[in-house]
Amino acid sequence: MDLTTVTSYRVARERADLRLAPGETVLGGGTWLMSEPQPETTGLVDLAGMGWTDLEVTAAGLRIAATCTIADLVAFAQRRGSIMPPDYWRAAEMFPDAANALLASFKIWNLATVGGNLCRSFAAGAMISLAVALDGVAEVWTADGAERRMPVADLPTGNGTNALLPGEVLRAVELPAAALSSHAVLEKIALAELGRSGAVVTARRGVDGSAVFAVTAATLTPHVMRFPGMPDAAHLRDRVEAADDFYTDPLGAADWRRGVSVVLAERARRRLEAS
Repeated sequence: MDLTTVTSYRVARERADLRLAPGETVLGGGTWLMSEPQPETTGLVDLAGMGWTDLEVTAAGLRIAATCTIADLVAFAQRRGSIMPPDYWRAAEMFPDAANALLASFKIWNLATVGGNLCRSFAAGAMISLAVALDGVAEVWTADGAERRMPVADLPTGNGTNALLPGEVLRAVELPAAALSSHAVLEKIALAELGRSGAVVTARRGVDGSAVFAVTAATLTPHVMRFPGMPDAAHLRDRVEAADDFYTDPLGAADWRRGVSVVLAERARRRLEAS
């Protein structure tokens, strides 16, 4: 897509460069930005020059730079990258499943960024599903030079809208070691075989026996359900059905999304129980 309204381009190399002039927008991978007209955008500020380390493994967990590509995240999980996850981070096995929930080819993975997927905040954002499943925390650089942190589950405010304020930039997402050490699974469905996800349910069982289920894609915002132990089928069904923002669009009706989310949640529950 030719962005015919863009008249300026610059590379950000330090935080001060992220102060945007009217009409400027930040550029990560650009896979969505370049996919359709952006009539209000007159300048691009490229994050590539910031030099952020893609992935950092610490005792606290995994820190993912906003500019980390989905391809690099998958390579990390599959132990093909320059760094690898600890053996006890069982939840890393779910990273490729989340990437495959994207409406995108593996070639797009080489450009699309984790931060871009989160900040676009589409209900079916696969990186949203992943980060919400693992209690991800977003580190946001604010316009005044400070920073704030928030659960990724609170970042989307609707299908394509989020809680970022003008001038704010997502710096990184942190996944805690406790969540990464859990057994995590992902179930999804789409109306078309290779279509955008109509519903995604993620679930994990912690080493303490607790369980966390999350519904994304089917609802306008993520819904996270926590249980002290594995819930029975009826309790889980009631919690999933209680979500109040299942929505309708050309890729699925709200009642269909509600119904299949219940089915996916039960599949995930059975997988965790059987493991």
